[in-house]
Amino acid sequence: MKKSRGIIIIILTVLIIAGLSFMEAVGFGSGKTGNIREINLGLDLAGGVSITYEASKENPTEVEMSDTIYKLQKRVEGYSTESEVYQEGSNRINVDIPGVSDANTILEELGKPGSIEFQTEDGTTVLSGTDIADAQAATTQDDMGNKQYVVELTFTDEAAATFAQITADNIGKTLAIVYDEAVISAPTVKSAIEGGKAYIDGMSSYEEAEQLASAIRIGSLKLELTELRSNVVGAKLGQEAISTSLKAGAIGLVLIIIFMTVFYLLPGFVSGIALTLYLALTLAMLNLFDITLTLPGIAGIVLSLGMAVDANVIIFARIREELTAGKTVKSAMKLGFHKALSAIIDGNVTTLIAAVVLGIKGTGTVKGFAMTLGLGVVLSMFTALFVTKALLNAFYALGFTDPKFYGRQKERKTIDFLGKKNVFFIVSLALILSGFVFLGVNKSQTGSILNYSMEFRGGTSTNVTFNEDMSIEDIDAEVKPVISDIISEGDIQAQKVADSNAVIIKTRLLTLDERTEISKALAETFGVDETLITTENISATIGSEMRMDAVIAVVISLAGMLAYIWFRFKNLGFAVSAMFALLNDVLVVFAFYAISKTSVGGTFIACMLTIVGYSINATIIIFDRIRENLPQMKANGDLKDLVNVCINQTLSRSIYTNLTTFITIAVLYFVGVASIKEFALPLMIGIAYGTYSSVCVTGALWYVIRTKNRKNEK
Repeated sequence: MKKSRGIIIIILTVLIIAGLSFMEAVGFGSGKTGNIREINLGLDLAGGVSITYEASKENPTEVEMSDTIYKLQKRVEGYSTESEVYQEGSNRINVDIPGVSDANTILEELGKPGSIEFQTEDGTTVLSGTDIADAQAATTQDDMGNKQYVVELTFTDEAAATFAQITADNIGKTLAIVYDEAVISAPTVKSAIEGGKAYIDGMSSYEEAEQLASAIRIGSLKLELTELRSNVVGAKLGQEAISTSLKAGAIGLVLIIIFMTVFYLLPGFVSGIALTLYLALTLAMLNLFDITLTLPGIAGIVLSLGMAVDANVIIFARIREELTAGKTVKSAMKLGFHKALSAIIDGNVTTLIAAVVLGIKGTGTVKGFAMTLGLGVVLSMFTALFVTKALLNAFYALGFTDPKFYGRQKERKTIDFLGKKNVFFIVSLALILSGFVFLGVNKSQTGSILNYSMEFRGGTSTNVTFNEDMSIEDIDAEVKPVISDIISEGDIQAQKVADSNAVIIKTRLLTLDERTEISKALAETFGVDETLITTENISATIGSEMRMDAVIAVVISLAGMLAYIWFRFKNLGFAVSAMFALLNDVLVVFAFYAISKTSVGGTFIACMLTIVGYSINATIIIFDRIRENLPQMKANGDLKDLVNVCINQTLSRSIYTNLTTFITIAVLYFVGVASIKEFALPLMIGIAYGTYSSVCVTGALWYVIRTKNRKNEK
């Protein structure tokens, strides 16, 4: 590379970062619009619209309510993946949609639940959406053998008999299928249709058929709903949570750049520039793809930032190894990037598999986490493999050709990690078992194995109208302590209602005495009119169907990871070892939740998924080095020595990568508000244990499985 080209690359990179940063500064949080719009923030960070529906049916069953809630959740996710739908009282459903302020528009666009209808030629509605059990996209062939894309409808048992009679009575006539008052298909009935199935044809692609099928499934609600009220509500966490998170992110980035520069010299400084560009691109892409950002979404960004640092550390460690082996700087850089490529790709692809599956199958916070993670992984790979490489070559062209700017690998004694593997296994097993012990202790003491938040167990919603307009920060400092003293619990959420002094306060399920005591305390402390205080029980915002969706998504993603590792490493032992290592890390963090009684809410899912991402990535790095060195081992070579060498060769990566991410989370913990601390602490524990696990347990697990397989083969 010529010197002039190197100067152009450096200047261009700086200008891109400055440009993106300027546009974000203009658009973010200001309400202004430009080339990059304002970032969509979730209910926890920015608030939105809260709509309450009431079931037209007088006494709906639990099954009807839960089915309606689940399907309505799917429908409103079209506005935001972070929308929340939950039950209030016995026959009401609340819908909270972040990032919007026009309730009337939302009410119009949502349409009438259960609005799919089958109509005869005289306009008579003979079947409705509640008669449909399922709708799926399918591919068939017409009479000429041409491929057709259709939607296959399956009726309920009762409706199937009705449909057979209707088609028998209307042979030669059209039977229109109407969705949201628009005719989507009007086939002519050729004969009586039995079997409880019908088809909608005329789709131009399978994707169009799948989209319509999804809309029909969501539209066929169990209950007809009527709007009862709607409010524009403020953020759950308040402006302070946003400002402290941004401050923590800025401090963390600066500390990471300093750390990388100190330990990796010029390459470390270059990685700092690349990481800054990565964050600027991430914010830009959040706007471009209208991704809603919440605390779980921040977790996804943190994880992908850690992976971006990780990729740089792997590359720089490889460059130093080549320099120590006597290579020139130019040759060392070329070989460093080449040898680091497989580990970076495998680590990122396994995480990307999880992100894609979670994004497709997950709901709510899981989907939001997956979207930011997937976006971050792609951008982190781009900046590490292309931007960092281009910048390093640019600085080399400017005259930074002396090895002293890059450093050399220091010689250190090989530590016998496998010699202590039994101790490491016992420590891990003890930590895991302690978690199960505390699950029993918690069950006996509180009746619940974990400290579930309102998102999992539901609670009571109290609507209070204060005499003055109180900020979220004032409510956190003055109102919440009053309520906390009465209910002996700190899990309290508060949202302001726009253009009023009303505040919605959500707590665990309250007894009648506690409700009365809270009303009196608010009246005495703040002069609130007790007659204006109303309370209603609310269901969990993360219902059983959503929890099952999350479990299924995680299982599928783990299966996908296992299959990929098996395919890439050509050995099932690597895949099995990776799953055991992952399970080990997750169970230890789970034990921390049980022992510390940390609140288990929506961020719990994001935290556990983050640990999964870190665990699998750390495992891949060690396995990649074992795979590389394995062919060099003599036929009767000592496998134990080989694994020890591989662990030692990746030791700096294991420590430095986790340390830089730990720094970011630690700053978030010490600077952030209470709810963010509750989110950051388990992540810190998971990252700290993950460092120990990747160094002391992962390689040893593979060694044990490999040696046992060898014995069985003999």
